[in-house]
Amino acid sequence: MNKGRVIIISAPSGCGKSTIISALMNFDSLDLHFSVSATNRKPRVGEKHGVNYYFLETDRFKELIAKNEFVEWEEVYPGRFYGTLKREVERIVDCGHNLILDIDVKGGINVKNLLKDDALSIFIMPPSVDELRRRLEGRATDSADEIDRRVSKAETEIAYASQFDHIVINDNLDQAISQTRNLIADFIKLNQQ
Repeated sequence: MNKGRVIIISAPSGCGKSTIISALMNFDSLDLHFSVSATNRKPRVGEKHGVNYYFLETDRFKELIAKNEFVEWEEVYPGRFYGTLKREVERIVDCGHNLILDIDVKGGINVKNLLKDDALSIFIMPPSVDELRRRLEGRATDSADEIDRRVSKAETEIAYASQFDHIVINDNLDQAISQTRNLIADFIKLNQQ
């Protein structure tokens, strides 16, 4: 049995990454399994431990960092940690399934550098920073200060896009889903030859 492949999807907050990944999970031919990331933030309404994230206390998160239990981790905002546990990656790819990682931009670059040709990295790009701000405001889940912080961070993250294997501009959601699906299908086929 072939090992599964790792697909990395990264994007600034508000670019539609989660929506695209959700749509990709419906394509059985891709055999995608979602990686559950770990974070020390509190769950949002409707989120569940072990499903959306592994919600960890800050001390526990730092303990796992010290034990080298993450394939990647990042302090995305001061005091706010996210990461991918090694056991999550191994659990999925060792069974021959393809793993999709929904991780921040720096984490995506780190995993790609670690796994090299065994991973495909895709950067989801907003059509413009102004459109990204409109999307974040339309969510109505963050304060104006939080939106300003996210937009500023997005501008920094967009500068890293060229370090990914492919860039998909999410100007039209259906087209972005289709383009991302085709990139993943081609990558998986390489493993099966």
